[in-house]
Amino acid sequence: MSIKISIAPRTLHFKQPAGTSRGVYTTRQSWFVTATDNAHPDIRGVGECAPLPDLSCDATPEYEERLKELCNTVEAKGCIDYDALRPYPSVLFGLETALLDLKRGGTGVLFDNSFARGETGIPINGLVWMGNYDEMLQRLEEKMRAGFRCVKLKIGAIDFDRELDLVRHIRSAFTKEQIELRVDANGGFTADCALQRLEQLAQYDIHSIEQPIRQHQWEEMAALCKATPIPIALDEELIGVNDKTEKEELLDRIRPHYIILKPSLHGGMYGSREWIALAGKRGIGSWITSALESNVGLNAIAQFAADVYGESITMPQGLGTGLLFTDNIPMPLEIRGDKLWRTFKVPNKNNKDAEH
Repeated sequence: MSIKISIAPRTLHFKQPAGTSRGVYTTRQSWFVTATDNAHPDIRGVGECAPLPDLSCDATPEYEERLKELCNTVEAKGCIDYDALRPYPSVLFGLETALLDLKRGGTGVLFDNSFARGETGIPINGLVWMGNYDEMLQRLEEKMRAGFRCVKLKIGAIDFDRELDLVRHIRSAFTKEQIELRVDANGGFTADCALQRLEQLAQYDIHSIEQPIRQHQWEEMAALCKATPIPIALDEELIGVNDKTEKEELLDRIRPHYIILKPSLHGGMYGSREWIALAGKRGIGSWITSALESNVGLNAIAQFAADVYGESITMPQGLGTGLLFTDNIPMPLEIRGDKLWRTFKVPNKNNKDAEH
């Protein structure tokens, strides 16, 4: 196969500011890679490379230049060198997606499973972004009215007592059987106060908390995982840990209850599979989420989740991000109730919307 890859940058705009404990996003920069084969120039595979500033291990000022170099290497070799791309997870994810799409005819159907064929939906959590108390309460009630049975609440930015009020509000109306509640601190707690706050949250039947303290504090995180009354899920902690031996060391030392995989951040599909396999051997659970990609990336991640976990996924995944942007790229994705579905419509195989 003689592969040619083109690159097109694109800035996406959030409908509402997306707030985390690290700051607020109003735009999202992505680079779309389009792969063609000289033998079939009318078929195009499209992938999305979307590093997150100040978070992705490969987000650098020279990102586009490095992306071009790595695409040139894939063109020259005719395939992906996975070990060479371990330090560049967002690039690897975009190239994996583009080549899978190309191989399967450029229709956006990357895997052969019931979700990709539009036969089943994937359960997802409703996401409540950080904001002031009234904003978060409004968003929370919208998710519950929409029928979500699992809600993820971003915490760590406003006064913690006010955040506890939101959690208390949910539990005053819904039991843990009715609403599964996850919270994501994005590293917003200090190591000194984290356990006390987890004990306060534990009164309200919390399913799990993501990244309670900032990453790179392995000793403190291990102690917290051992003492916590709430299962702890690692997210940011996994970023930049790309070597298999390092992954094993992290899991063995910290012993989290869950890990959360974002292919753009955690090694592409290849690296995410590795994480999931290593965690599974240790009795550590996992789920997959998007990292604020456009629908091109979301489409790939959702199909990947269905491929990894099988066609009858019961644990809600973090895939409810398709409605975040005012200028998202059209893809056959639709949220119905608390599930993400692929519609039966097959996208234009030329994927021109992703190139302009």
